[in-house]
Amino acid sequence: MRKVFIVHGFEGSPNGGWRPWLMGELQKEDIYACALSMPNPEKPICGEWIDEISRYINNDDEIFLVGHSLGVPAILRYLESKKARVISGAVLVSGPSEKNDNRKIDNFLDKKFNFDIIKSKCKKFSVIQGDNDPCVPLDNGKFLSDNLNCELIVVKNGAHLNGSAGWFKLPQCLDALHRMFN
Repeated sequence: MRKVFIVHGFEGSPNGGWRPWLMGELQKEDIYACALSMPNPEKPICGEWIDEISRYINNDDEIFLVGHSLGVPAILRYLESKKARVISGAVLVSGPSEKNDNRKIDNFLDKKFNFDIIKSKCKKFSVIQGDNDPCVPLDNGKFLSDNLNCELIVVKNGAHLNGSAGWFKLPQCLDALHRMFN
């Protein structure tokens, strides 16, 4: 069975921004879609987020992960962990790839990513980034797409591609998933 799990970001929730829309669109296609409720989103601990993601991954299913903001390094840390199972694809939206001004998320970004391990655990990647993101510079998206050997979809005036920036639909994410499904 094809399943899509969505990982929200720092101070986020499963039902924020475009996540409900994406789940609804996928369910119209008979694809199981669920936005995960990550533990302690105001004071996130990377290991707890990895554990939460790993609870949902089953090798009997065709799994896709979608991460927004802090959900992106959470997915990457999951993929490089010993708990990781091989998944079919990951769409990474507005995700930081280096430390920034937010010290509360440093434990997700305190060491370099092992992209060789990450790529061995996921068959396809796509990175989506706003060209004027005030939280995560476009260079972070370029860095991820270069190191994951995948497309970078740049959304003009996308900002952080969240509800606060007016994003309650994200067709670029649905399109990226469709390309991975085929």
